[in-house]
Amino acid sequence: MIRRIAVLLVCVLVGSGLGGCGGGAHTFAVQAVAAGVPSLAPFFDEKQGLGQDAEVRSMPVQGSLQQGDTPGLYGGTKKPTVCDVAKLKRFLTDPANRPKAVAWSGVLGITTDQIPGYLDRLTPVLLRHDTLVQNHDYKKGKATPYNSLLQAGIAILVDEQGEPAAKCSCGNPLRPFKGDASRISVKFADGNEKWNGYHASSVVAVRPAPRKMEGLALVDVDDPDTGITRPVGTTGRHDTTFDTRKQHAVPDLAGMTFGAARQQLVNSGLAVGYGGSALPSDDAHVTASDPPAGTELRFGEYVMLSVAGGTSGGAASTPPGPTSSGPTTSEPTLAPPTSTAPPSTSAPAPPTSSSPPSSPPPSSPTNEPPPSSSSPTTGSPAVVSHSPSTSAPVTSSAPVTSAPVTSSAPVTASASVTTGTPTAATTTET
Repeated sequence: MIRRIAVLLVCVLVGSGLGGCGGGAHTFAVQAVAAGVPSLAPFFDEKQGLGQDAEVRSMPVQGSLQQGDTPGLYGGTKKPTVCDVAKLKRFLTDPANRPKAVAWSGVLGITTDQIPGYLDRLTPVLLRHDTLVQNHDYKKGKATPYNSLLQAGIAILVDEQGEPAAKCSCGNPLRPFKGDASRISVKFADGNEKWNGYHASSVVAVRPAPRKMEGLALVDVDDPDTGITRPVGTTGRHDTTFDTRKQHAVPDLAGMTFGAARQQLVNSGLAVGYGGSALPSDDAHVTASDPPAGTELRFGEYVMLSVAGGTSGGAASTPPGPTSSGPTTSEPTLAPPTSTAPPSTSAPAPPTSSSPPSSPPPSSPTNEPPPSSSSPTTGSPAVVSHSPSTSAPVTSSAPVTSAPVTSSAPVTASASVTTGTPTAATTTET
């Protein structure tokens, strides 16, 4: 009888997405978090006006894993109420809130003494895609991790490599999503109703940029024809603008490594698309681009890359996207954050010949620069990055997400791309 009960328990766990008793694919339970809906267990009282979400329709992506420096990945606004970083700093440094400060800093892999300097390097943005993260509630004096899908329009703080670090309205710390973005089951509950425009093709998980950035290239969510260059560690007072309608020629990328080709596209203000749920390795070789070299695209539009070889193999042939958007009763099983920050999984991209954008970098990563002109810029809106270092700095304390699933042998993936609203059509070449 005891053995029969044990076998039954194992199969129940499998049915909850925790194993493979029947050989089924593992899925990751994810809780939906809608814009404007208060957290049930926040670090910060949301009635205090720490942050404010916006109404933004999620944009489709070409590849469910995008790095934090992708042009147009995040949005911005001229409104000054998106995120009050100074208020969050006062709250977390108040001795009366030390238990929360200890829990908050532990998630980010820093000490409580490092909180002010860490916050000075964060930048407020608005999500333009429904974004997967590891969220954290504050329960019984501890940070409780869980997988969540943040709706487009939610205001967050991102670090110097573009990774989500905190949710503005409640101050809850955020870490990278640890699962497979193409195998999620989303639970819409606790007031977080399924929102209009939700679609699997709009779901994205963010990986760190290959190097620290000095500025982020955003799209104005109130006026998509306007781009915003925001220096890292500033809250919008020193933004400059540019015209997102300006055309950018697709560079000739054939024969380059994926890492080098990706960086050249970023420098040109274009986003990188790829087939499948696995991000190609940096040393994979680009065989073609779609659209081809010389094609004129506006800021943030996708260029699909076909690659071959690489240490991790080429891109998988299965289009990205969740396998289910319906509710699930299973809860995510995640280990609590540790105090040791692991190394970043993203290798620095090789240098390219493209020139950096014309936006001036801030004078210090922790202090805002002198006010700059608010007139539109005419140079490239691409993100400004520091030179890569031998060991990438890390701000995360939670384990880095596992490497994306790839095929066991190198493949060549290609896909078509459209200007405007892209639609994925992926094929595989051998």
